[in-house]
Amino acid sequence: MKALHQIIRRPLVTEKSTAQKESSNQVTFEVHQHANKIEIRNAVEKLFKVKVLSVNTIAMEGKRKRVGRSMGRKPNWKKAIVTLKHGETIDFFEGV
Repeated sequence: MKALHQIIRRPLVTEKSTAQKESSNQVTFEVHQHANKIEIRNAVEKLFKVKVLSVNTIAMEGKRKRVGRSMGRKPNWKKAIVTLKHGETIDFFEGV
């Protein structure tokens, strides 16, 4: 499909994703809207050199925002929750 850095757009660091990282070794990314689970798994394994057990994806609907009198919309986006093998870590998420 696309290059690896285009599939994984950015990591999502929230309270919930930090708790998931500590309790069940899961990390969360914003991914390309048309990327599938196999592409996401391959991109994470190649970019971060870790073993992925499973990938769960969620299609997030963009929020409605108001600008003056008119209503606008944020774009729709996709979130991926990646479960890593026990003992594997991604250095980017350490210390958060």
